[in-house]
Amino acid sequence: MLTSMSRTIRWFRAPRRDNHPAMNEIELLADADARARRFVAGSETRRAFPGAEAIAALAAFDETLTDAGRPPEETLAMLDEIGSPAAVAGNGPRYFGFVVGASLPVAAAAERMVLAWDQSASTPLGAPGGAAIEKVAERWVLDILRLPPGSAVGFGTSASACGLTCVTAARRKLLAQAGWDFDRKGLAGAPPIRAVVSDVAHVTMIKALRVLGFGTDNLVVAATDDNGRIDPARLPTLDDRTILCLQAGEVNTGSFDPFAELIPRAKAAGAWVHVDGAFGLWARTSDRLRWLTDGIDQADSWTTDGHKWLNTPYDCAMAIVRDPAALTGAMSSDAAYSSAGAEAQKNRTMEFSRRARGVAIWAALRSLGRTGVAALVERCVAHAQRISAALEEAGYNVLNEVVLNQVLFRAASDAETVAIRDAAAASGEIWFGGTVWRGQQASRISVSSWRTGDEHVDLAIAKLRQLMEGHQAGATEPSM
Repeated sequence: MLTSMSRTIRWFRAPRRDNHPAMNEIELLADADARARRFVAGSETRRAFPGAEAIAALAAFDETLTDAGRPPEETLAMLDEIGSPAAVAGNGPRYFGFVVGASLPVAAAAERMVLAWDQSASTPLGAPGGAAIEKVAERWVLDILRLPPGSAVGFGTSASACGLTCVTAARRKLLAQAGWDFDRKGLAGAPPIRAVVSDVAHVTMIKALRVLGFGTDNLVVAATDDNGRIDPARLPTLDDRTILCLQAGEVNTGSFDPFAELIPRAKAAGAWVHVDGAFGLWARTSDRLRWLTDGIDQADSWTTDGHKWLNTPYDCAMAIVRDPAALTGAMSSDAAYSSAGAEAQKNRTMEFSRRARGVAIWAALRSLGRTGVAALVERCVAHAQRISAALEEAGYNVLNEVVLNQVLFRAASDAETVAIRDAAAASGEIWFGGTVWRGQQASRISVSSWRTGDEHVDLAIAKLRQLMEGHQAGATEPSM
């Protein structure tokens, strides 16, 4: 038996063909940590989107696999010295794309610990600490989002995977209520289950339904208003073999479906209601914004991301189901060599082998608390509303009612809209993405980062005003 912690360390030295000793494991990790610290320290000054030279340098990764391998420290250096300059600054304060928040320091640090533990957090047997922490995170998530106590939370990779999980649980339960054993009989000959989605449903929701075999031609599409909210007057007929998919935070406009009107109608018909709340669900943490989600707690399932508005690192999302048995029944993956209770994460998510993704959620919630999360959400919304007002003054056409953190806007024409967006990206000062809204080119500014302050909003406004003035003056490529 080992008698001291020092004896538990196994030093790994890669074979070398020269006279220079390789780094040992601890030295290599320390080097990685130092490089990561330098990268994060540059978040304020780094280009929001990498320049052409940095992108071109990525060709160096296109190597032929060697027989003997290369030194680990050389590999790490290459990753940093070529990869880091080409990194999009999603972890910075001037990145306004894809509703992505920068990683909170405590959440990023927690992820480093989870990686160091290197456990399979599928069951408490594989990761006792991870399981205990994720159980607390589950309770806190339901609490801060004001969702029904006792609901089940599966900590998955993304809204895509978690949405697929929830819809699988929904279909299985609706079929069971119709007397069909899905687990034994599958879909062949099963009673048909309908899926109702809005005409601006997020692509990940459509993907989940397509992967599950609904077929895009078979989806029932609900009409929406100018801001992308389902119109209750034009809601398709619902019944007890229907999954109604609603949105909390439409990805372009940030709008919310009218849950208080739609969900009671769905429940009266016996339908299952799923809410895609990848970022908008966090509006429930704010006393000022919670009205946007009135009635949402009456749904049957919800998805949301940590790596969006909670500002955890990527690869962190949640599938939340009111009926734990419905989720566990759909996702259960017990085996003779790996058996666990219904609360085990392998019985709630798509993944069998997984890291403890809920630890970053726990770390963020424990550090911010209720008021901290609400303040982060409210600050982002205030920034977005200030940007919206300034863009209108500068001559842009703001296309949405800015109730959340999304600003959807365009210039006078498609060509001008694209040119301004491209010029902003080329400047490196800010970055935001493009979209098509109601058949026209548009741009989206998403304010989601804890790093974004008033000074960064000022910079974004000034840059967009400069670009508009250049185009109005007839310049084809405004000066930077």
